[in-house]
This record gives sequence, C-alpha cells and structure tokens, in this order.
Amino acid sequence: MKAAVIFPDGELPQYLDFAEPTVQSDHEKLVSVKAVAIKHFDRSRAKSQHYSSDYPRKDGRVVGSDGVCFLPDGTRVYAIGVSGMLAEKATIEKERMVKLPERLNDATAAALANAVMGAAMGLKFKAKIQSGDVVLINGATGFTGRVAIQIAKHYGARKVIVTGRNQQSLQELSALGADEIISLLEGDAQFVASLKKLRTSSPIDVIIDYLWGQTAEMILSSLKGNGSLTNKTRFVSVGSVTGDLIQLSAANLRSVDLHITGSGLGSWSKDQIDGLFTEILPEMFQLAASGKLKAETIEVKLKDIAQLWDIIVPNGRRLVITI
Repeated sequence: MKAAVIFPDGELPQYLDFAEPTVQSDHEKLVSVKAVAIKHFDRSRAKSQHYSSDYPRKDGRVVGSDGVCFLPDGTRVYAIGVSGMLAEKATIEKERMVKLPERLNDATAAALANAVMGAAMGLKFKAKIQSGDVVLINGATGFTGRVAIQIAKHYGARKVIVTGRNQQSLQELSALGADEIISLLEGDAQFVASLKKLRTSSPIDVIIDYLWGQTAEMILSSLKGNGSLTNKTRFVSVGSVTGDLIQLSAANLRSVDLHITGSGLGSWSKDQIDGLFTEILPEMFQLAASGKLKAETIEVKLKDIAQLWDIIVPNGRRLVITI
C-alpha cells in the first residue's frame, strides 16, 4: 500500500510503498482511509516533541493519528488509528469511531474531529461551561480556536472574547460568534488594560488557552484581585504554541477564585472519552452537516506529503490529505 512514512533520521514523511497493517485483536478493524487532517499534534508527535510521542521506529512508521475511513461493510466513519492513518489502509479501535452523516464531506469531518477535542472537551468537562458564561479564548485565529468560538456559543456562552495576532483572521471571527476582539499586537500594557476593562463590565468565567507562554502570564495577571470578593474563573490550558513554561505569582492564586487545569490526552477520564465518541463528536458532526458549525480546509493528495508536511496554512484553515 502507499503511505506517508517517517524514519528516525528523516525530517519529513516520505510517500512510499509500505506493508499493510494487520489486525492484532478483536477490538480492532482494518479500514480503507479516505481523509486525514495534518495537525500540530501530528507534526510534534512525528518529531517526538509531544508528551505522547513514540515516533519513529527504526524501520519507519506511518504518520497520522486519526481520520475518515470506510469499514469493510462500507460504513463511513471517523476513527482513531491504531496504526498510522496516512495510508491507503489502517487499523482502528472499534470503540473509538463515529458514523458520519451523509451530508458531511470527508475533508470537513477529518479536520473537525481534533479541533472538537481541543475545544469541546475543555469547555464541557474541564471548564464545565454553563449557559450565560463569559468565555475568553486565547489564540482564537487558528483552526481549533475558530471551532472553539462556535462550540462555546452552542453551549450557551453569553459573550465570547477572543485574542490573536493575525489581524485579518481576527476580523473574521465576529462572523463565527466572537463578541469582543483583543489584538496581541497592541502591546503588553494595553493588552492587560483591555482585559481589565472587559472584566469590569463582564467578569470572565472561562478561559480556554491555546498559547500559554507570555500571553497566559498576562491574562492571569489581569485577574489578580485586591482582597475583595471575586468571580470564579476556570482557566483551561489546551495548547502551548508560544511556550511551555510560565511564571505565576502566588498572589494570583490567593487573591482570586482561580481554577487552573489542562485538557489533553491523559487528563480525561474514561467516561469523558466515552462521551466524546458517543455524544460530543456525533453532535458536532451533525451540526457541521447542517451548516451550523463551519470549518475551512485545503485538500491535497497523499503523494505530495513531503512537500506539504510543514506548510503554513493561512487564515484558520486546516490541511487535509485525501487518499
């Protein structure tokens, strides 16, 4: 079969003939793959930079963690791969797949799934979002941030505040449901001042953070209290695009009702993961199929994987490999 294969001494996956995977247990199925989204998660795992990485093997390994595929009986599903998914064939986990609505195309389904995990899991299970909450999304101009805006509104957020650097992308977020926009280019002091001003009129209930680093430090510092009663704020770290470490003042933790947690592989319970596949993903796929959850993709072919693996996809779109 044809596949995108990475080797220990290689920086980019190569389009090669590779051995077809075999089913190892009754919990797996062999499937025909149709579409796989290329995400920061996949790139960092391939470079062994993600905490869940076990890439690559000496004899090469197929990249890609999840995608859209056909079961042997012709049913079209989204699934998590046991073997690498960027190949004509893959093995998947039976318990971690979702049947797709007919009106939802392969590329959109492949692109949405990881973004839904990066948004809905944090909002629903970690932040425990409530109808009427004010939500701040730090780093909302990327694909997952755009999905998070829409899901936050779907879950009942009264106001969604967004931050980002890309001015063109920021201006597009209002159409997706953003109510307030703060540019990260306006300078540190002005950024913090803007957050404090917004908090005065609308205390922030939930923060979904995709950046971490300096912007997270500034957001947390803007929450610092003065000894009076404060609003409970749930801060959820989902990504660390701008840095893995922050400095956090102890006064921040003592002066405000602040709850900090993370959302990612290893932080979810079994029940929450089950809920992802039985409730959250089916609901979000149906919203997308009916045009109520929007996502933009760029479709390319598997044979071009080496040239496209590190491409920067502009304006919050996602690269999807079709097979």
